[in-house]
This record gives sequence, C-alpha cells and structure tokens, in this order.
Amino acid sequence: MRIAQLAPLWKTVPPKQYGGTELVVSNLTEELVKQGINVTLFACGDSQTSAHLVKVIEKPMYDFVGGFSWNTIQPYEFLTYNEFFKRVSDFDIVHNHMGFHPTVFAQLLPIPMITTLHSSTIPDFPHLINSVKDNLYVSISNAQRSIIPKLNYIRTIYHGIETNKFHFKDKQDNEYLFFIGSLTPQKGIDIAVKAIHELGEKLIIAGEIRKEYEDFLNEKVFPYVDGKQIKFVGEIAFKQKCELYAHAKALLFPIQWNEAFGLVMVESLASGTPVVAYKNGSVPEIITNGQTGYIVENYEDFKKAIKNIHAISRKTCREMAQQRFDVRVMTKNYINLYKQFVSKKS
Repeated sequence: MRIAQLAPLWKTVPPKQYGGTELVVSNLTEELVKQGINVTLFACGDSQTSAHLVKVIEKPMYDFVGGFSWNTIQPYEFLTYNEFFKRVSDFDIVHNHMGFHPTVFAQLLPIPMITTLHSSTIPDFPHLINSVKDNLYVSISNAQRSIIPKLNYIRTIYHGIETNKFHFKDKQDNEYLFFIGSLTPQKGIDIAVKAIHELGEKLIIAGEIRKEYEDFLNEKVFPYVDGKQIKFVGEIAFKQKCELYAHAKALLFPIQWNEAFGLVMVESLASGTPVVAYKNGSVPEIITNGQTGYIVENYEDFKKAIKNIHAISRKTCREMAQQRFDVRVMTKNYINLYKQFVSKKS
C-alpha cells in the first residue's frame, strides 16, 4: 500500500514539546515504515520522519500565526491540499489528521480518505458537518462519538505510544505527584493544586500556558505554586517528561470535559505510574478502576484516591499499557482498516 498521511501544520511531527496529535501521527507513520509500508507525510518544516516528507510550509503554523486558533480554517492549510492533489495518483489511500476541512474533497478523490478525529470540541460550522457526515471517520474513543453522533464512524482505534521508550519504575521512589497538559479549566489544573495543597502532598506541574487562560491561572493556580510544595516547570522535552512520569507517585488527571483521549494517561501507565482521574470523556476506557488507578466523580473522592494510590500495582499499569496502547497495536488496527477500504476500491 501507498499511504498519504496529512498532519496538522500547527507543530512539527513529532512535536518538540507539547502536541498530542502530532505525536500520534509520528508514532503511526514511523511504525508503518518499520513494517515496510510506503508512507508519505505531509507536514510542516523541521518535521522528522523515516517516511517521505513533503514539507508544506517552512516552519510550524503556530509560529506564523503567533499562537493557536480554534475558530477558523487557516489559509496555510490550503497548501497541504495543493501539495496532496499534485501527487494524488501516487497513493492508494489518504489518512487525514487535519480535522473536517479536508473532508470536503473526499468525494472528489479517486482513492479513499479516512479521517481520524483528534478533537474534543464541537465544530462551530454545523453546515459543513452535515455535508461531510457520510465520509469515513475513525474515533479515538467511544466517548468521542457523543460529541458529533451523526458521523459515519467506521472504527474506534485507541492512540498508541512507543511504550518501550518510557522508563518503567516497579517501585515508587519519590513523594511527588505529577500533572502534565495544557493549564486550562477543562484539564482541571485548579482542582489538582487545591487538592495537593489541602493534602500537604507535593506536585510537579508541566505544560503549556495559553494566553486566554492567564487570568484564570493567576487567580486559581499560581497562588499555590511556591516552588517547593508545588512546582511549575513549563513545557518539557521528552526525556524530562519520561523521568517525571517514572518517579511520580501518580498522575493527576482531574479532567472536566469530554476529552476524546488523554494521551498523558497512557504515557503514565507505560511508566508504571497509576492515574487518578475524574470520570469524564475517555477515562473509563483507558483506566481500569482499582487496577491501573482510580476513577472518581467528585472532589472529596479525588483526594481520597490520591491518599490510597500506593495500593495500585505499578507492574499492572505497565502491562496494561503494553497490551492495549502500544504503537504496534494501534498500527495493526489501522493497517487492517486501510486494507479493507483499499480492497473495496480495487
């Protein structure tokens, strides 16, 4: 098979720091190449891949725009479509990771387009959704389907990571808990710091600050950050992230919205580190309550779960990550799906 992968242009593939979608696209692309499949990746400049790279723009769109935007299609994205259509005859199937915008071209293509949705938000252009709802969509969790239930979902395929790259610690050897992700109300960072402050525990926070949430952080989060009990280390590279996961007592994931897939939960499990999470979005599909962490529904239970985290087997966490969320599992599922639609085409 000859496969085109259309990656978002916002950040490099893989991302240098924060960027869940770009990391998943990289993991999938690299594993496909390892399995001898011909892959072309359409991405921004400075991306690194073993596949053939079509450099759509010279640097990440994040740098061009000066930040991230949820609200509208960016003109730069049309350059991906232009580069892809020049080469469309070179492929048997195209895998779109750029959201809904490229799907308007699906009916015009001589090859199948499969779209994996990475978003947890309802698009603000319902007329487009109605027009493209019958295309081929992969959900990244069953919970994600409730966001836009009218779409033609052909499969749920969970994200996969290179579990062997995460350091496994069979015994917890530090006294801190860990939070990593965007510092937003939806991610529950305010809940995490409040609980840690009240429990007298230690917390390390890593993640991205978005300008629109600065007032929220200054009011609800940063007053607790003293550099001793609660530390903020900003955005971090992969090596430091692995170390922080591996030595943490638990990952805190007090998610407050229907997040489609929490990649950080899987990374934590691969390190042997259990997760304490609120019962929202994909959490019940990823965490097995009482085995790989605790799933809670309110603040008091969140604090109780943190105090009882020592009862969770770190070995079980690691094994579950390898069995369910390794990149090879994800890639096998996608290859089977590609074959299904390529054979229909032929």
